[in-house]
Amino acid sequence: MSDDSIPQLGRAVAAPASPDQAVLDTVPNPHPGSLYLVRFTAPEFTSLCPVTGQPDFAHLVIDYVPDQVLVESKALKLFLGSFRNHGAFHEDCTLTIAQRLVDAAQPVWLRIGGYWYPRGGIPIDVFWQTDPPPDGLWLPDQGVPPYRGRG
Repeated sequence: MSDDSIPQLGRAVAAPASPDQAVLDTVPNPHPGSLYLVRFTAPEFTSLCPVTGQPDFAHLVIDYVPDQVLVESKALKLFLGSFRNHGAFHEDCTLTIAQRLVDAAQPVWLRIGGYWYPRGGIPIDVFWQTDPPPDGLWLPDQGVPPYRGRG
């Protein structure tokens, strides 16, 4: 089954070569005006260090309150996968993802937690949100414990 208004859904689609080439499809929100949270978790996100070319790994947690549209999950998966051969620092990757999601879906609210695995012995966690969460929103903890070595 495919829908022409959602170009990537239900079709074989080549992986985008870069985040700039990735398309973030959206679908109509069946409950506009309702205050609810959508969570995407990407526990195996990868990108490349822009200096060494070595792989970097992160556990991403994306929470958002939709308005008129939802982010289509296959499009998000392809978008996140486009970072696999993309060189950028942790902060840039995390905020680029958040800003592209905001541009595509125009959510009521969005936050992202980028829990990056250690590089040079130091884990780097990056957090960003559009605004304070809306009043009355049930906002669960992102559930990712702080990094611990063998301690």
